[in-house]
Amino acid sequence: MKAAIYSQKKDLDTFLYLSKFISELAGRGIESVLHRDTARDLQFSRDFDTFSSREELQTYGVDFFFSFGGDGTILNALIYIQDLEIPVIGVNTGRLGFLASFSKEDIFNNIDSIVKGDLVLSKRSVIEVFTEKNSIAFPYALNDVSISRKQTTAMITVDTYINDDFLTVFWADGLIVSTPTGSTAYSLSCGGPIISPTNDNFVLTPIAPHNLNVRPIVVQDDVEIHLKVTSRVPQYSLSLDSRLYELDIEEEVRLKKAPFELNLLLPRDINFFDKLRERLLWGKDRRN
Repeated sequence: MKAAIYSQKKDLDTFLYLSKFISELAGRGIESVLHRDTARDLQFSRDFDTFSSREELQTYGVDFFFSFGGDGTILNALIYIQDLEIPVIGVNTGRLGFLASFSKEDIFNNIDSIVKGDLVLSKRSVIEVFTEKNSIAFPYALNDVSISRKQTTAMITVDTYINDDFLTVFWADGLIVSTPTGSTAYSLSCGGPIISPTNDNFVLTPIAPHNLNVRPIVVQDDVEIHLKVTSRVPQYSLSLDSRLYELDIEEEVRLKKAPFELNLLLPRDINFFDKLRERLLWGKDRRN
């Protein structure tokens, strides 16, 4: 059995922590395969098999992918996993950790449960992005895709079509298209709804819309979303999770559900609504 280890942190505490975790895996006969930057930056004393691409990860026949960090680390893990269907275990060593399966303390008590298959598989939909110039190196997003103004304080307009049927023109600072997983991220901070990850939807959330009648809209995820941007400047920004691109104003964008999903492994005793209450501090009001 093999496990991929991925972390973006480079400090001494991370080195000591991962060394202990890798030793725990080795004691159970599990071989660790490290992300190349993780192995290089933390300077482990022994050599590990390493990966830095989907193709390299595939050659090792990895059974699990451990992501150590915050939600951003899990988002970046998608770049390496893509359609390989390797289950991801998120270990929160960051801050909010909405996608994480375990805290950095609890993971040690749950290694045996992971190996025995006692966790729940949560399939998360992914957005695929198409541009006219094919200018996006990795055109997939787990959380959201957002269009926003660039180098101007003026609004942009986003002509929006669903399956080539005209929806509306968003006059705003931008527009977010999120998956259910991303509904608790950027979209939520802009007034979007929270969507259970088991739902088959996309959420379109305008960023600071000029027309107060404009509200977020939820659509089925089997549609194609077509976006045309106009602006006073020749470019606009396109963001896929944490990756930012600059597109020429005449370049249109199409979005649809990707042909693969990300598999998250989660504890059986914690569901999505438990995590909502914990992370968003629901029920912390004195009146409750």
